[in-house]
Amino acid sequence: MLLDFFSEIRAAKVPATLKELLDLMEALKQGVVFADLDQFYFLARTCLVKDEKHFDKFDRAFSAYFEGLANIDDLLEAMIPEEWLRKEFEKSLTEEEKAKIESLGGLDKLLEEFKKRLEEQKKRHQGGNRWIGTGGTSPYGAYGYNPEGIRIGQEGGRNNSAVKVWDKREFRNLDEDIELGTRNIKMALRRLRKFARQGAADQLDINDTISSTAKNGGWLDLKLVPERHNAVKVLLFIDIGGTMDAHVRLCEELFSACKTEFKHLEFFYFHNCIYESVWKDNLRRANERTSTWDLLHTFGSDYKVIFIGDASMAPYEVSHVGGSVEHWNEEAGSVWLERVREKFSKVIWLNPHTPDSWGYTQSTQMIKQLVEDKMYPLTVKGLEEGMRYLSK
Repeated sequence: MLLDFFSEIRAAKVPATLKELLDLMEALKQGVVFADLDQFYFLARTCLVKDEKHFDKFDRAFSAYFEGLANIDDLLEAMIPEEWLRKEFEKSLTEEEKAKIESLGGLDKLLEEFKKRLEEQKKRHQGGNRWIGTGGTSPYGAYGYNPEGIRIGQEGGRNNSAVKVWDKREFRNLDEDIELGTRNIKMALRRLRKFARQGAADQLDINDTISSTAKNGGWLDLKLVPERHNAVKVLLFIDIGGTMDAHVRLCEELFSACKTEFKHLEFFYFHNCIYESVWKDNLRRANERTSTWDLLHTFGSDYKVIFIGDASMAPYEVSHVGGSVEHWNEEAGSVWLERVREKFSKVIWLNPHTPDSWGYTQSTQMIKQLVEDKMYPLTVKGLEEGMRYLSK
């Protein structure tokens, strides 16, 4: 059974290894879990999944495999050794319960009847007073009522029963290939951090205080340090309008996360490709613009530059003088991108389109080349890769 289950997990692109399967089998052999599918789910995930970004793939594979398990006797036959079952029951029974079991003819009689009904039962059963199942009054099963029974697959009382946690898929936002949301954007941006202490010393340094107090023979010697801040400086350029209208919500979430994560953040808007000027207010873009030359002279080379855009436009908007669809540009967009790349050592481009579509647009290929192939998709994985590059 576990080999087929392992194949299902591997088919879902969860990178589980044979060694991890052997660990799972050893855990089952040692009785870590027993006859409880929800407990087996947590054990299997712990053994087989080593990165939380694969939790969603694992949940889907687990659900697909076990949802089709119609006959409970297949599961029980594979996982319940008679010797273990007998010892486990004898160990857990109280004197009162043992006396009640004797009314059925003893534990041997109960187990014999249990195996007999397993052989007779051909399908999963719920309710009733004879078959092994759930919710009935049979002495064999779970979530039912019988003072002389064997509980199978139920952990604790019925009101505290587990749910199919794999169907809830609580970890689907951790999948590295999905599009971003505010929550996982913040998690990915945290890879770009460089802490420094600046400002007034108003934070207690516990380790230094303990050390200094010990050196003073027990006399308290408080040591204060400035608060730690993320010292990374980010220059953010966001493509606005045209084909980017479809990605406004995503850009809003990314911008919101950037403002939260980066203390030193400067942002500007552009359309399609960067030219001789950019702007900060879209309502005043015609009158209040900032010279790109001024940006290059104002911000130091230690700033990390992030462009956000689909890079989808006519090729001449990148390569030709006058190529802009909004105004007459005296210099090609490619010239300005090269100047930005020469001034700042770390430049990336985040593209809301998936990488498999980039090859169909000539302008995307041109811009990807201009940023030295540092173009990443706006997914969790893409953003993490981009932040990892910027943090080097």
